[in-house]
Amino acid sequence: MTTESAAAAARATVYGYPRQGPDRELKKAVEGYWKGRVTADALRQTAARLRRDNRQQLADAGIQEVPTGDFSLYDHVLDTTVMVGAIPERHREAVAADALDGYFAMARGTQDVAPLEMTKWFDTNYHYLVPELGPGTVFTADSSQQVAQLKEALAQGLTARPVLVGPVTYLLLAKPAPGVPADFEPLTLLDRLLPVYAEVLADLRAAGAEWVQLDEPALVQDRTPAELDAAERAYRDLGALTDRPKLLVASYFDRLGEALPVLAKAPVEGLALDFTEAAAANLDALAAVGGLPGKRLVAGVVNGRNIWINDLQKSLSTLGTLLGLADRVDVAASCSLLHVPLDAAAEKEIDPQIVRWLAFARQKTAEIVTLAKALAQGTDLIAAELSANKAALASRAGSPLTRDPAVRARAEAVTDADSRRSQPYAERSAAQRAQLGLPLLPTTTIGSFPQTGELRTARADLRAGRIDPAGYEERIRTEIREVISFQEKTGIDVLVHGEPERNDMVQYFAEQLTGYLATQHGWVQSYGTRYVRPPVLAGDISRPEPMTVRWTSYAQSLSDRPVKGMLTGPVTMLAWSFVRDDLPLGETARQVALALRDEVDDLEASGTSVIQVDEPALRETLPLRAADRADYLAWATEAFRLTTSGVRPETQIHTHMCYAEFGDIVQAIDDLDADVISLEAARSHMQVARELAAHGYPREAGPGVYDIHSPRVPSAEEAAELLRTGLKAIPAERLWVNPDCGLKTRGWPETRASLENLVAAARTVRAELPAS
Repeated sequence: MTTESAAAAARATVYGYPRQGPDRELKKAVEGYWKGRVTADALRQTAARLRRDNRQQLADAGIQEVPTGDFSLYDHVLDTTVMVGAIPERHREAVAADALDGYFAMARGTQDVAPLEMTKWFDTNYHYLVPELGPGTVFTADSSQQVAQLKEALAQGLTARPVLVGPVTYLLLAKPAPGVPADFEPLTLLDRLLPVYAEVLADLRAAGAEWVQLDEPALVQDRTPAELDAAERAYRDLGALTDRPKLLVASYFDRLGEALPVLAKAPVEGLALDFTEAAAANLDALAAVGGLPGKRLVAGVVNGRNIWINDLQKSLSTLGTLLGLADRVDVAASCSLLHVPLDAAAEKEIDPQIVRWLAFARQKTAEIVTLAKALAQGTDLIAAELSANKAALASRAGSPLTRDPAVRARAEAVTDADSRRSQPYAERSAAQRAQLGLPLLPTTTIGSFPQTGELRTARADLRAGRIDPAGYEERIRTEIREVISFQEKTGIDVLVHGEPERNDMVQYFAEQLTGYLATQHGWVQSYGTRYVRPPVLAGDISRPEPMTVRWTSYAQSLSDRPVKGMLTGPVTMLAWSFVRDDLPLGETARQVALALRDEVDDLEASGTSVIQVDEPALRETLPLRAADRADYLAWATEAFRLTTSGVRPETQIHTHMCYAEFGDIVQAIDDLDADVISLEAARSHMQVARELAAHGYPREAGPGVYDIHSPRVPSAEEAAELLRTGLKAIPAERLWVNPDCGLKTRGWPETRASLENLVAAARTVRAELPAS
């Protein structure tokens, strides 16, 4: 095909779309079902309506091929587990009895059965349910959900492309099931899994699918020769099938690298590549393999993970280069639009001059359609769009919001000494033990306590003017008193104030820092029914006044036990925001760290002796390629130390991380130089404790003994057994007892019972320790 005919054939498409609905209808329906207020049929009807509306919005915007199968009641990887029949043995009875309840039991657990482990989807803040596989796993095809969603789209008269997690990525995301040797490699099950995919593909073809997309983002990571061989075999075998649709293999989040030649040679009809995160690398690699003659290329030139408007002229230049490298070039976002909010036009409280810099899912679909139109029919048709785009880009570049000379001067003046504690850990530890007087196996929580309906109502009433600030603050004081009283009665050693005044661990701080923008409707799915509103990091960052000192000091006035000051760390402030794309991340991290450093210093000056700076996103933000990690870890760990290193030796610095694979960053955890780290460990059965021990981690750690992402209440003996496992790796004088994460999403009854059991477990195991 000539360049001209390739351009003329260009179509607009996307890989996925936000699931929640404009008013988070899906969240409300699912949670209503869990509480017995919504029937299964009503839940399914809500989900079907949201899918229908999403597809119609895409089609009306000009998207010529809509995705199906991207919509999930909880998680698309869990949906894949159902599709291939890899139901864990402990959940099979529940799934057989009621498929919907069994599905949610795998996601959340029950009082009697633990859920699947949950971790981050590559380097995003989306969480997926980790498949559990073993040598005895038997795969069976169940394409009912995928076929049903395809038929829905076809019934609307739309051209649709089912989207599935690819078989190689599915296996690479999996872990050995409980009881299976830790060195078991799920990828060895590939030959057993491929016939199941073949059956699903045949079912989709029979249902009317012309194309099926198989997502293989795991192939943008560093892969061994054996893993690349597996990918080659998978797509050789799937490509050789006669009863199948055309196959589009999609990658995103980074450069495809050494996997690109493998997929380029595979007998599949198309590839989808990311030309935002790794545009130059993927362009060079594509040219090096001679392009994709005879194949379809879906070019992800619109950033699917960030919310800034596209540079249309730059994207058109990239697309023009690609036209000579494939038989047909279609235009898409770089990944599913699941990772951005729905509609920037809903943000009525942001200056309209700034809103035009923003592109949420609906705006991104418009950009994709505009680019596809220009590619197929020429730029004259989009002259007005190009002019408006150029003006908006210039407006942002020239805005005083984006640059504060004082902030930049302070950041440039930072020295290495500013990010080092004044004394080594051994000396600090002795000073802190004398100051705090804690027992062995001290108990604490991660920070937040349940955000009750009353608290959310109080915030809404304050915004609506139904209560005045004085009434709202009295409600917060009452909640803090209750939280402190409960912790004291329960016997927790290091208390927290519960964070009743905070809407979100990043948003709360962003709203008090210059340079950030807060959205009203910018909801993004984090996991299941948990949605967050990531703030927009638009300009240089500073802290006008203290943010947490007042409430922390009030809580401390209520107790003789230490109350932790609670902050979100600089890396997480970036990772869980939409970051600016006009300044290196390391420079922005330093600005945020300096603002937080001022807060840490003020907390210490107010009498706070324990300060926790949470960095759950440290591992999440780790680059997918090993070659890119050293630079990231250098600025990320420096930013944390810059935040925390100005305190006295006797002030104990904590940090917290959750729901990630920590083994890759143990050295970075060590480099943070925090006095205490708490980490998720309950679902992974203390794996992180063993990883810390293998590294020789020298400081204190609290691997969690209470999985807060499940409604089940762990017994005291269950928590005690986890503690005993932790003690095999971490000595008692350095082991803390705590939940996996904050308690914001839990209800009070389960929180109360679980923490009482946690304290009882600590006392039991403490009594088992040899007398000193």
